[in-house]
Amino acid sequence: MLEGDSLGSWRQTPFTGGGKVETGGGSLHLLPGAPMTGVTWSGKFPKTDYEIRWEARRVQGNDFFSSLTFPVGPAFATWVTGGWGGDVVGMSSIDGWDASENETRSYLNFENGRWYAFRLEVRPARIRAWIDGSQVFNVGIEGREISLRRGEINRSTPLGFASYATRGEIRKIEYRVLPTR
Repeated sequence: MLEGDSLGSWRQTPFTGGGKVETGGGSLHLLPGAPMTGVTWSGKFPKTDYEIRWEARRVQGNDFFSSLTFPVGPAFATWVTGGWGGDVVGMSSIDGWDASENETRSYLNFENGRWYAFRLEVRPARIRAWIDGSQVFNVGIEGREISLRRGEINRSTPLGFASYATRGEIRKIEYRVLPTR
């Protein structure tokens, strides 16, 4: 999904006060915004039964650096990676509760400069996520309200990465459609 040192089908997300997006070395560079910077996929993307993987690192700052907004059937959610001051991981929102308040919340001390491997699997009834091969959440979503947090993160739909007042780098983005169960 990354085409060398070009944005390809990615477009800079029009966040108010958004920082600059650069490419280089096969990576997307999200420079610090006031507050957010991001990229949004302009191509087609599945709504369910898919897996997406990427690697990311926080270069500078202390908040989320590669949060992913993604489709969940007719709705959208965001996997927050290092939010609320840098260590909260989880999914916003489930039944109106943000990642910092729902059962997907966990804490991880992200080191600046270190690459992390992320994997997300979206199924009609369940969403699972891993960081560096360790599962960080496995949540049933059947009959639950999936939504985005209030604010400009909706500009990241249908699929987008964002950083918050932080420089993040993202590489090796790939996805695959999973067989229906």
